[in-house]
Amino acid sequence: MDETTSGAEADASEKHRIPVIDRMMEILELLEWRPQGSTIRELVSASRMPRTTVYRILNTLQSHDVVRRSTAGAYTLGRRLLSLSSRVAVDNPGYDLGAIALPFLETLTDEIGESSKVSVFDNGTTLVLASTQGKREYALMVTPGQSLPLHAGAASKVLLAHLPEAEREAIVNGPLQAFNGRTYAEPKKLRAELAKIARQGWAADRGEFSPSVHAFGAPIFDSAGRCVGALSVPFLAGADPERLEMIRRRAIATATAIGAVLPVKARAAGSVDREPA
Repeated sequence: MDETTSGAEADASEKHRIPVIDRMMEILELLEWRPQGSTIRELVSASRMPRTTVYRILNTLQSHDVVRRSTAGAYTLGRRLLSLSSRVAVDNPGYDLGAIALPFLETLTDEIGESSKVSVFDNGTTLVLASTQGKREYALMVTPGQSLPLHAGAASKVLLAHLPEAEREAIVNGPLQAFNGRTYAEPKKLRAELAKIARQGWAADRGEFSPSVHAFGAPIFDSAGRCVGALSVPFLAGADPERLEMIRRRAIATATAIGAVLPVKARAAGSVDREPA
């Protein structure tokens, strides 16, 4: 493809965009990075849009529960996004991995006291699809809708390990951010870690993203052997070996149990075929 053809395609793509939706997405992106909320004045300043435009966008989004407004006047992302995110990886209307997994997560969390979650691959990142809050003291908070790096963390490495080779290599070859000294930010080391995960069937995180947070993760396979998600259990560092082994085994068993009940004909849009060990 020459530059003239590429430029023509770009012009055609730009011609068929809807400006108001672009502006709406800009507002949502601003709110994404401001979990504490933003006022209209702050959003106007950050977006450089007219106040009336920002107000109309927010008012429309609020009517659909995509954003919500606090009594103090700050806007944050709304609950509607959680239900939408639970269907991001699904191309069959009857297939909701988050809903199917939730009862299993609740049982797992009741058994071990820690929070648990199911994540999926989403456009180069790890998206938390469903989660349960642990009852154990100091259990970590996990929120559906979180977007996490694909090369750091138990669930992330599980998903990355089961991507098609070309897609996996494109991510492994970086650039990769080193969050601390434990992050697999070098392609050679990350590649070896992913091969190990694919071979053994589970992943461990010993503080790769946050030094005090450890985790175990396991792949969720459908009946065709495709990895459609990853189950993981995050917990604070310092657990004794016996408890660690219990968490690891229960995470693997729960991921297997979820996979066993997935609809045969459904397939997640972001799923990948399992590679032979």
